[in-house]
Amino acid sequence: MSALLLQNVHLILFLPALTAVVLVTLPDYRLSARLNVASAFVTFLAASSLLIDKPASGSYLLVDDLNIVFIVLNTFVAFTTSLFSASYIAHELETGHLNKANLRFYHTMYQVLLGAMNLALVANNIGLMWVAIEVATLTTVLMVGIYRTDRALEAAWKYFILGSVGIALALFGTILIYMAARPVVGEGSNGMIWTVLIAHVAEFDPALLNLAFVFLLLGYGTKVGLAPLHAWLPDAHAEGPTPISAVLSGLLLNVALYAVLRFKLLMAANPRAIAPGPLMATLGMVSLVFAGLMLYRRSDIKRMFAYSSIEHMGIVAFAFGMGGAVANFAGLLHMTMHSLTKSAIFFAVGQIAQAKGTQRMRDIRGLTVTHPLLGWGLVVGVAAIAGMPPSGVFMSEFLIVSSTVAHAPLLAAPLTLGLLIAFGALLWRLHGLAFGEPTGSLAPVKASSAPLAMHLGLVLAAGIYLPPPLVAWFQHVAVMLG
Repeated sequence: MSALLLQNVHLILFLPALTAVVLVTLPDYRLSARLNVASAFVTFLAASSLLIDKPASGSYLLVDDLNIVFIVLNTFVAFTTSLFSASYIAHELETGHLNKANLRFYHTMYQVLLGAMNLALVANNIGLMWVAIEVATLTTVLMVGIYRTDRALEAAWKYFILGSVGIALALFGTILIYMAARPVVGEGSNGMIWTVLIAHVAEFDPALLNLAFVFLLLGYGTKVGLAPLHAWLPDAHAEGPTPISAVLSGLLLNVALYAVLRFKLLMAANPRAIAPGPLMATLGMVSLVFAGLMLYRRSDIKRMFAYSSIEHMGIVAFAFGMGGAVANFAGLLHMTMHSLTKSAIFFAVGQIAQAKGTQRMRDIRGLTVTHPLLGWGLVVGVAAIAGMPPSGVFMSEFLIVSSTVAHAPLLAAPLTLGLLIAFGALLWRLHGLAFGEPTGSLAPVKASSAPLAMHLGLVLAAGIYLPPPLVAWFQHVAVMLG
């Protein structure tokens, strides 16, 4: 690695850790919030600088075109969420839901989470990547239970149990990869370094690779929120702080998906191993249809959008499972658009819950009348995530359906059906939330609306025009994915 590239990578890893140490000692929550935002912004700038560097790797760190997509998206959403979080969490202190010690803990854990996710994305060692994802999981478990209510603690406990099962399966899969590599690359760390593995994987025992990928897909698929491994996700969204819902849907699910894609590349490079695509496409299709149906039965607004996240991660998994240049491009685009759109929706939902004093949808009606800016922001966000034009989500879903029709026409019908089911559910729910008879509190909105506007602006712009350099970059990564 060049000195500049190494410096930037170290910055996105160590700045969050250093910030977390400082935040532990700060008693003033306003200063903590500002430092959290400043650190996240500098981390984003360092990540963006990776765009101009050439890919490079070392024994433990790797920067290539694939993980730069995730790193830049990860740090950008982390920065905008920290902006939203500063005012949102301050309001929680004012209303007595949290105290100053809780806020200090929250901001510290936020930086630990950001650093762990960044480490998972740049790790060249698959064991180190597993450790980083485990740290990120444990950190979000603590943050989900921060309100210390019975329901919040139950949600955190469920997340911990199911997350531990998933990470244990992923660990066993990682060990199997090492066992497959050992006869070819020898004992020691070479059997865990991804760049070494991808160079020699064609010589690995395909039986061990097949078994390893099943465990890895199930293990990391639990973190992605794919059905039937999803049960932790709705509870975690419903009971945790809203900024953490934005981070879970917009970032952590992507980090787990990134791990799956790394191992998918290994499988594809061994001609005797099973094709990983059909397994991913099957889980993706099941998640899409299941979550779409479940959207009709939700009464909690955050829980409903949690199922929407399951639906969209299913779409992304299906696209990458289908493979090919168009489907992979669409999968990358959809992942990016979902992260931006869903985090924006959770920004709106967090403000709605604070203004109305509830998350029950029957008590949230007529938002375009009671809170016009917030209500219309939710309308734009839901229309975008439902796939209505002009939005980046519409473009990515159109490409996914087109690719499926061209290469697997029999799958196009259930795919389209799943999309229509979710589309109908979201618009049905939106009608009452935004345009129903106004009910509930008229309290003013306290949290900042700037991150919401920023995200929705990017999503709508992407539906109209994608810059050629971005298109070329995504096309290159799509070819990498095979």
